[in-house]
Formats: sequence, structure tokens, C-alpha cells
Amino acid sequence: MTTTIGARIKSLREQRKLSQEALTEQFGFRDRQTLSAIETGERKVAADELLRAAQIFGVSLDYFTDPFMLAGEGRFSWRQTGVDGDRLRGYEEAAGRFIAAFRTLARQTGHQPPLIRPTLSLTRQSSYDDAIAAGERFAAEFGLGDVPALQLAEIMAERLGILVLMVDPVEGVSGAACQLPELDVVLINRNEVAGRRHFDLAHELFHILTWEKMPPEHIEEVMSIKKSRVEQLADNFASALLMPAAALDRFGDWAGVTEKALIDRLNEVADELLVTSQALRWRLVGMGRLSRAQSDAISDDGLRNNGKAKPGKTEVPPLFSRSFVQIVATALDEGKTSMRRMASILDLTIDDFAELFASHGVEAPYEL
Repeated sequence: MTTTIGARIKSLREQRKLSQEALTEQFGFRDRQTLSAIETGERKVAADELLRAAQIFGVSLDYFTDPFMLAGEGRFSWRQTGVDGDRLRGYEEAAGRFIAAFRTLARQTGHQPPLIRPTLSLTRQSSYDDAIAAGERFAAEFGLGDVPALQLAEIMAERLGILVLMVDPVEGVSGAACQLPELDVVLINRNEVAGRRHFDLAHELFHILTWEKMPPEHIEEVMSIKKSRVEQLADNFASALLMPAAALDRFGDWAGVTEKALIDRLNEVADELLVTSQALRWRLVGMGRLSRAQSDAISDDGLRNNGKAKPGKTEVPPLFSRSFVQIVATALDEGKTSMRRMASILDLTIDDFAELFASHGVEAPYEL
């Protein structure tokens, strides 16, 4: 808790653009080192100092002590298009609450965070070919098979210890990565078409695995014409992971396929691999299996919605994830939290809860 309080004091100080010297004076400390030790968790905060902090920043004491919120801890990277800053900040706060709830309840119900955090040995100086090779190798070493998209979320959760959550975010957000000291989280907009969901999942996985060496941008504009190098590396990794050469080999040669037949084939193969036709197109061009001339002859309209006149009815995955829901159910059964509090944090009604547990095959807690 000492570390949490210190981190939240630091977060508020930085939000208010206060120097350590200025805040030291407001607290009445003799020197800046005292405040520095509090912010790093090296020194406990006395009760009167906590009250003073609440007065200085105009917040409640809960802001510093509530374990079901993130403040000054989680680092987010949002994959979005044209979302207003205030709306995104509001949703980030809401997402932080259910992520913090999982972290707290997992500990209270006896679940330990992963001992070892997986990483990729890539840096900003790595080439796009390096990122592609890493994606190919990931698919092979984790045995993702002929359709890597099918198993990716499960592998991330069960073998890498990443909390993967399907969410209903504000419009314009397609995904996000979040890193905490002992927890990695990926959020995916479950209402997107399957191909985009899978690409976002692989893209955010890259950020999780390379966060320390090349932290991603807080807000990534998906439709930006000029992406940062880190985002381009992430795209190349995701493309190779979802469409490795071994998976594409079984579809034979593309060199002699032209015009209408090529469009039909791209759409069919993309549907089978659970990716978008455009992503498949550029993956094949990058591999040299599809020439630039062939690609230029393709109408973008023919690949839109994988060749369908309009998007098919999206099969929406259940909200959150089974592991998340299981922790919530266990915590409710053991009295670690209340249904009312979880309903508020998850923005659900009691009826929604019954449906949520059923959708994941988790036995409903006694309160239901």
C-alpha cells in the first residue's frame, strides 16, 4: 500500500505540474528527499500526511487507498481512431478500475502473478525483417498451427500470463495494451470484425513483449498515414504471426492468379485464416509471393469486408474472459467483495452478471 500511495501522490503532482520542491513546501517537509522517498515507496505516509495530501489535491482519501483503481501505476497504449481526449481518459479510468479489481481479487483468492515476464529481443534499431522473423518464430514455437488466430488469445493467457479482455470500449477504440508492475493486460474491442480483432491482439502482444525497450505511444492513431517505427514493427510482427509462411504454403502459388480470380482467392484464404483480405494482400506482397503489379491491379472495393457486400453479422465473443470472470466469482463466493461493488466497477446490472457467468461456463456465485 505504501508504494501505491506514493505512486498516486506522484501522479497527482505531475498532473498538477508541481515540482517536488513546490509540493515539499506545501507538505511542510524539511527537504525534498522526504517527498521523493514517499513517491518511491521507501517511506511510509503518516495519517496526518495523508490527510494533508487529500487537502492539497482536493481529493478523497479513497483516491490514495482504494485498491480497485489505477492511479499513477498502469501504463496504457491505446489503439484508436479519432477518439476525443476527454472520452478516452474517461474510459481509461473505467478500464483501470476493472484491471485493478482483477489484480486485487486475484491476490486475495490465492493467485500469484507470473514469476517471469516474457520479452522479445528487439529494439528500435531492429529491422522490419527482424520483426517478421519474430512473428514467424512465435507462431512456430507456440504451436499455433494452420490458423494461428484461433489459439492466440489462449496462448497469451495460459502460457504468457497476459490478461486478455474482450471489452465494449468507447467508439473508435479497437484495442489497448496496459502494463503494471506485476500484470500485463490486453484489451480488445469485441465488436470489431474477427480479422481486425485478431490483428489488434497480435499487435498489442508485440507491445507487451517489447515494452521496456521501446515503450509504445500512449495514443496510437490507427489511420495515421505516417506511423512511428515502433508501430510499424508491431504491424510486421502481427502480420507474420497470424500469417506465417508455413500456414500460407498450403494455399499454393499466387504468381499466375489474376484479377477476379485473385480477389476471390484472397477473400477465401483470408476468411480461412481469420484475417482481413487487405492484411493478407500486403503480407503476400511483402513475402514476394504476390507481385506489386498484381497487387496494383486489385480493386480495394473487391477486398472490402473480405468480399462481402456488407459486413457479415459479427460473432461477438463473451465480455471480458473466463479467467477474469472466474476470479470475480471466487472473490464473491469468498466474501472478498460485494456484488454491488463489482456491478459498479464493471458497469453491469445483476441480470448482466448472470449472463456473464453463463457465457463463460462459470458457476454463478451464491449471491445470484
